[in-house]
Amino acid sequence: MRKLIVLTLFVGLFSWSAMAADNPKAEVFGGYQYSHLEGGTGANGWNFALNGNFNDWFGITADFGGAYASVSGISIHNYTYTFGPTLSLRANKGYTPFVHALFGGDQASASFLGVSGSSSGFAALIGGGVDVNVSPRLAIRAAQADWFMVHSSGSTSSKNVRISFGIVARF
Repeated sequence: MRKLIVLTLFVGLFSWSAMAADNPKAEVFGGYQYSHLEGGTGANGWNFALNGNFNDWFGITADFGGAYASVSGISIHNYTYTFGPTLSLRANKGYTPFVHALFGGDQASASFLGVSGSSSGFAALIGGGVDVNVSPRLAIRAAQADWFMVHSSGSTSSKNVRISFGIVARF
């Protein structure tokens, strides 16, 4: 009986470590983003993120984005760099939903007829999305939606939304 218990524990530990190896240690995302900024401005751009996974459900993400718009001849550029926890549900092999809360900075600039100005401030992105798994090492980020808040130059802009999609490589 003792041998059976030891064998069961050994097989259980081996299976657990093999299952853990199926989960990616790191993920790299790159894709398109559309930002709807407070005031009705729509901005197109890019989104890039690195995620380090500590286990199958918890990771830390570094997210970088750039959005660009032109409104009545005014050129607007907005860049974000945020970091924070990401929770993923890897129960289904076909897709991986996730949520995150990312905090960091924002750099915005505007220019018109050679005159420009910029501001830096605090940024928060809270949201999530779903990755459609193509293979164990590749996924398509079908949708990521984030509430986007910026506090800069004494004012807060909290009615912003960012939508992203693209490719995820897993390592």
